[in-house]
Amino acid sequence: MPEIAPVTLQTERLTLRFLHASDTQALYTIHSDPAVMRYFSGTAWTDPAQGDADIARALDGYSSGSGMQLALVLRETGKLIGTIKPHAFHAQNRRCEIGYALASAFWGQGYLSEAMRVTLDYLFKEMNMNRIEADIDPRNLASAKLLERMGFQKEGYMPERWIVNGEICDTAFYGLLRRGWETI
Repeated sequence: MPEIAPVTLQTERLTLRFLHASDTQALYTIHSDPAVMRYFSGTAWTDPAQGDADIARALDGYSSGSGMQLALVLRETGKLIGTIKPHAFHAQNRRCEIGYALASAFWGQGYLSEAMRVTLDYLFKEMNMNRIEADIDPRNLASAKLLERMGFQKEGYMPERWIVNGEICDTAFYGLLRRGWETI
């Protein structure tokens, strides 16, 4: 895909924007929390430099067109509370994957639902995606419920796909088609 132009999306309570170098500490705070990282395919961060590396990957993704990690920022305070990450773009097939992380202090308050709605709308309408996919740990019931609220369908299950900290973990695959999004 071509370079992804900077975008800012708004919800009632959030601004979604490209990451900045100044976001390193906020990203580290989120991703160093074992509760946040419980169902990720990687371990909790242990070094603030991992925030710098994540931002560098995001900048590379913007310029190569392979990803667009967006910061979820509270409009009222300017605090970065999470990220949403459309990535693995396939231009020919008009398909991508999506992932997300939210600081545990903000769980259960509807922030990810807000962010997902505006991001999915942008992906389907502005980026002309036809299909969006998510790969989650099936034990993450909150994530499964979020995806299902957004119209994603569970499409598959792959046992023992990941080994994280020596723990063998399964994957549940979800997909959302443009025509499904348009009917929500």
